[in-house]
Amino acid sequence: MTTATSRDDDLRAIVEATSSAVADDPAKAAALFRADGEGSDGVRTEIRIGRHAVTIDEPPALGGQDAAINPVESALAALLSCQVVTYRFWAAKLGIPLDDVSVRTEGDLDVRGFFGLDDAVRPGFGEVRLAVDLRGPASAQDYQRLKDTVDEHCPVLDLFRNPTPVRTSLAG
Repeated sequence: MTTATSRDDDLRAIVEATSSAVADDPAKAAALFRADGEGSDGVRTEIRIGRHAVTIDEPPALGGQDAAINPVESALAALLSCQVVTYRFWAAKLGIPLDDVSVRTEGDLDVRGFFGLDDAVRPGFGEVRLAVDLRGPASAQDYQRLKDTVDEHCPVLDLFRNPTPVRTSLAG
């Protein structure tokens, strides 16, 4: 049994188990994700996510020491990794053979928005591009169907494409 076949079998089992659990009790579909963090040296942020520690920093031009990726790079990394996961799950679910997937993300950001130099410029990405390379024996039509399905179901892609309500509050 190949690694891809074993992975696909494992992913199909997860999809089936989750589908059964949610069918029996739709409340089981709700998940809460959490991250906590605090400022460190310069503009560095030390983050705790479950049992994992993540550091985010900025390059010297933005007050950091370039000790880690910056916040917008982490957003691109989140999109990239979610794409990989979503391609693998949906390839398995749809029965489309997929040996491997690689993704390159790029985002255009005009820092005038961040620095408040031009109120007409948004502080976030103006555009984000994904280049996806799917490798395996499936047809171009199957991979296009897979891409279309992933575009509909990738959680982080959804965050980039659609407004998400966000509430902020000051502790205290």
